[in-house]
Amino acid sequence: MQKIVISTGGGDAPGLNAVIYAVIHSCYRLGWEVYGSRSGYKGLLNPEELQRLTLKDVEGIYATGGTILGSTNKGNPFSMPVENLAGEIQIVDISDKIMNNFQRMGFDCHIAIGGDGSLEIAHRFSLKGMPVIGVPKTIDNDLEATDRTFGFDTAVSTATEALDKLHSTAKSHDRVMVVEVMGRDSGWIALYSGISGGADVILLPEIPFDMDAVCQKITNNELHGKDYAIVVVAEGASAKGGSVINKGKGELGRSELVLGGVGEWVAAEIRQRINKDTRSLVLGHLQRGGSPTTFDRLLALRFGAAAVRMVEAGIFGHMVALSASSMVPVPLVDAIKSRKKVDLTSDKVLTARDIGICLGDYCSELKKSERTSE
Repeated sequence: MQKIVISTGGGDAPGLNAVIYAVIHSCYRLGWEVYGSRSGYKGLLNPEELQRLTLKDVEGIYATGGTILGSTNKGNPFSMPVENLAGEIQIVDISDKIMNNFQRMGFDCHIAIGGDGSLEIAHRFSLKGMPVIGVPKTIDNDLEATDRTFGFDTAVSTATEALDKLHSTAKSHDRVMVVEVMGRDSGWIALYSGISGGADVILLPEIPFDMDAVCQKITNNELHGKDYAIVVVAEGASAKGGSVINKGKGELGRSELVLGGVGEWVAAEIRQRINKDTRSLVLGHLQRGGSPTTFDRLLALRFGAAAVRMVEAGIFGHMVALSASSMVPVPLVDAIKSRKKVDLTSDKVLTARDIGICLGDYCSELKKSERTSE
């Protein structure tokens, strides 16, 4: 008999419930018990937040978005903000308490589903002796150790559908529509949805953009009888010589800046530079919601089943990764050491350039005319 605890941490993503479903069913086949820790590690702090999961509890959840266990991106046990009696916020390390509870409750393994932040926490618990297996989750698809993360395909589909709808309203009013999508350090969502959704301009964190090139592309559209434009910008994109735009500090006890606002800034610059009616739209958390696509659903189920096989094989301190269509174990330390950036020499980037999409570094039509004149 094995006793497993499973948690979901960080931002939610379509496919989380499918992973939970696969873990429960795979463990049931082996006669193992599975408990769900609500909102990350709360279940390992308070037994009331710990739930025994049965086949009945997970019936049909593979098709639903979100997570039945709840999630949080504010619950780092190694750096937990706690308000003292004087009303002051102190940062405390409660990891030892969680380790003690994990052992006292008789758990044999913790399956941690999350992105780079959650997996880093899982790795630190692994170093303290907790048997941990990670499952990669992020709509940004920015974990280097796996070919794909679940949630990404659904987020791209959501963004692409939004772009499809914006074409008609932009064309009706001869407007420029600037759409801000998620992507703090990597522009995968912007690139995939921008190409698929017929964008004229795609701005990525990997390429500091030149507003002259962006405006040149929009102006050139009119030379071909197209009086509107669609601009897709990742939230982490920045102009040449500028910095990433943000809304300010995060929530209580979190020091990192909250990204957002680059879409509005780009729209204002376009409006001012070429006097074009320009509007901005932030898709935000729409990209995290909804039922997972078939691709994400299947990928999440494969991740969950593979995680249980790793428990059975005693492979701990690793993350399940998709590599060349196979599920393989990757050391957690390797999984979190770097972010996966868009390869600027990849076929997808070349495709964008070949079909005339401006990536913010230069306007392809202008470049072509310069080559012709030379």
